[in-house]
Amino acid sequence: MERETGCVHIYCGDGKGKTTCGMGLCVRAAGYGYRVLIYQFMKDNTTSERSAMEKIPEITFVPGLKQEKFSFQMTEQEKRERKQFYEEKFLEVTRKAEQEKYDVLFLDEIIYTIRAGLFDEEVLLWWLGEKPEHLEVILTGQDPGEKLIACADYVSELKKVKHPFDRGLAARGGIER
Repeated sequence: MERETGCVHIYCGDGKGKTTCGMGLCVRAAGYGYRVLIYQFMKDNTTSERSAMEKIPEITFVPGLKQEKFSFQMTEQEKRERKQFYEEKFLEVTRKAEQEKYDVLFLDEIIYTIRAGLFDEEVLLWWLGEKPEHLEVILTGQDPGEKLIACADYVSELKKVKHPFDRGLAARGGIER
């Protein structure tokens, strides 16, 4: 079932639904019989989509940290530690995708980590140029750089028109988290 060409997808923008789009593609791929590997940057291991999708045999989640916080809440020391952790985790996850011959790799919120200074964009760009040819890759987050956009095959921007957070409604389980 191996494909000859795997594409790179970016779901970006300030609108809700970037992760949801990526997860939807993962479910579709799993339904087709593809093996899917997912790592969620900047998220703990308790997201609602993860609870449901871990029941699908073709989908594997790589565990992240037990607790996460937004980059703007981190001290400079925590940012340095997180950057080292994420770059090591990226190598672990991409190595696993390659060695175990996954068909789809979803790196959720990796673009956020780049913009927050918690991951080196050049590492991602280099790897995308060297990735296994058949591997489909999904990237999410706000404000991807021009180089990242240039190396992607699909770029979809979700634009916020209105969001309940603007009127003070916190993220709700099963809807935003």
